[in-house]
Amino acid sequence: MKTGLYFGSFNPMHIGHISICRFLLNCTDLDQLRLVVSPRNPLKGKAYANSAKERLEYVTEAVKRNLPGRKVIVSDVEYSMPPPLYTINTLRNLRFLEPDIDFIPIIGADNLAIIEKWHKWEELLMENTFWVYPRSGYDTEELCVKYGCKILRAPLIEISSTQIREAENSGIDMSAFRV
Repeated sequence: MKTGLYFGSFNPMHIGHISICRFLLNCTDLDQLRLVVSPRNPLKGKAYANSAKERLEYVTEAVKRNLPGRKVIVSDVEYSMPPPLYTINTLRNLRFLEPDIDFIPIIGADNLAIIEKWHKWEELLMENTFWVYPRSGYDTEELCVKYGCKILRAPLIEISSTQIREAENSGIDMSAFRV
């Protein structure tokens, strides 16, 4: 079974995340998609707007509302792992627990652009073929060639969780972008 692992803080989950999920489910050969909610990203030093538990609950409810009946699972695998939470450890843990599943990590081009900051990034790329969706301001094709990743020819999503949080902190209503 081929299972996509869409990693993220989902802080907050928004229409862009749902659009990417739909693309992955409708336009790839994945048998299943798992949203791996990270309780704490080691590269993000600031506090989260919501607790890890609240974000996990929020993502679970958003998936139920927006992707009903689809092959999508919200994963809390990192919630039982010791910090710091490194992607390489999560992937190795999942492969140990479920050796018959072909796990495909899925990230945005913005994350691939900083992959060299990730823990054991060279081993991570040797052990996995990442699928990468485009992000505005990044040459996704060039990055994928450089790091040996597969580019997803997905539509460009022009919204991010950071933009939503920053706008809301400025008093702008961003509820239309939340799911």
